[in-house]
Amino acid sequence: MKIRLKTEADIKVMRVSGKILSDTLKALASEAKEGVTLAALDKRARQLIGGAGGSPTFLGYTPEGAPKPYPAALCASVNEKIVHGIPNDYALKNGDVLSIDLGVTYKGYVTDAAITIGIGKISEEAKELIKVTERSLEEAIKECEVGKHLGDIGFVVENTAKKAHFSVIQGLTGHGVGFELHEDPSVFNYGRRGEGMKLIPGLVLAIEPMLSVGSPYAVALKDGSFETRDKSLSAHFEHTIAITEKGYEVLTR
Repeated sequence: MKIRLKTEADIKVMRVSGKILSDTLKALASEAKEGVTLAALDKRARQLIGGAGGSPTFLGYTPEGAPKPYPAALCASVNEKIVHGIPNDYALKNGDVLSIDLGVTYKGYVTDAAITIGIGKISEEAKELIKVTERSLEEAIKECEVGKHLGDIGFVVENTAKKAHFSVIQGLTGHGVGFELHEDPSVFNYGRRGEGMKLIPGLVLAIEPMLSVGSPYAVALKDGSFETRDKSLSAHFEHTIAITEKGYEVLTR
């Protein structure tokens, strides 16, 4: 495992990357309505990121083991799709649950974040799933203090999910981020307090809880996306967090 720590100068540039990302996600969330296609959201993301001086990190990125580069700026995952949904001509419907995952590169520095929103009138179960998934991320962020452990982050995500009777998706994790999209360490959404790597100043993490109302198991599809094994609803939230001597800073808030 090779940990690449960030200096204050690195984090300063990452703040700009995170601001572009945050502004883009807010705009996409307001524009994602019934009848809008996933492809239209992807086109809009490219416009917004490029207009702010950044570039979409996912576009052309080839993850380890992937047969070809990713063809879009964002991942748009609907309902039972957990992550890595490729934007297409699917038009959003009333009641859909949409997860938008986005990476932004600015002056060579990468930030990564995700949100889940409801389209039109969604079920009470979907509302609760979205609320709890976001809460699990916020609780995890509070653990990002020097001297704590990666296991503390995973513990609170899992504990928050379990209390609400939702499942943590197994096998899909957060990660280090900054100089590249995916860096060490892996950030699991389950764990035990006091276990795993100690958190140290200069560590920048993309923490991303993924929960479902049913099965904790993900199925990999041919296009590289993942969906819940039992086709149950899923939700995904993510922030990029810098750990410093002064405390944590959410770079994509």
